[in-house]
Amino acid sequence: VQLNNPSMLAELTGIDVVADFRSRDVAAGGQGAPLVPAFHQVTFGQAHDAVAVLNIGGISNVTLLAPLDVPPVGDVIGFDCGPGNALMDHWCQRHTGQTFDSGGQWAASGQVSTPLLKGLLDEPYFAKPPPKSTGRDLFNVAWLEDKLAAFGDLPPVDVQTTLTELTASACMTCIGSCKFNSKTLIVSGGGAFNTYLLQRLQALAHKSMTVTTSQHFGLPPLQVEAAAFAWLARKAIRHETASLPKVTGALGARILGAIYPA
Repeated sequence: VQLNNPSMLAELTGIDVVADFRSRDVAAGGQGAPLVPAFHQVTFGQAHDAVAVLNIGGISNVTLLAPLDVPPVGDVIGFDCGPGNALMDHWCQRHTGQTFDSGGQWAASGQVSTPLLKGLLDEPYFAKPPPKSTGRDLFNVAWLEDKLAAFGDLPPVDVQTTLTELTASACMTCIGSCKFNSKTLIVSGGGAFNTYLLQRLQALAHKSMTVTTSQHFGLPPLQVEAAAFAWLARKAIRHETASLPKVTGALGARILGAIYPA
């Protein structure tokens, strides 16, 4: 689903607007997502080491970057891992009145329910091979309520802890499935401010991997996604392809975005 009215934006702002980045990829047989791995490659790719970039918004998605100097040069894998903050935020607001679990402090005070975690991870999406993408159409309140039906006596704080573990576990399983053996995991999005979540990611990572945030690479975590789409818009204006067929499953690289002149 593509939101906004680019014609109205062009009219009201008096500047050119580039929008609707996904539909061309879908028309070419792709899933239209994720689109940010190409930007991750030019921004975070390293010459000698593999890198993983994990965006944790409502949904989490990962980009796995091979070393830029190792054949196949610039190999990129990217796909959606599953829930990011969406379920945690919903549960936190429902039981604490806060829109999110600041720093993951509430989750850190509870315990993981192993049976619930197992039930959450039984979702078939997690076992699908890439290319794959998902969203709130799957990982939503109704999905969570169905999974919680048999756990009515579980303390709410333990549910929050388990939801945090779900996000961490799903993300690290995706990263661990890649042959690149990344030494650095760069986290962006709102999840980068969840200290407890970052700690769980580090605990689940292999010993040689360091978990950090995009801030340490010069780009604040809440600006990565915006910068990525600004980069995609620039590529569209320059008539340059920006999609990665291996990531979305499209028939080939395409110029993404429609241009609405001022």
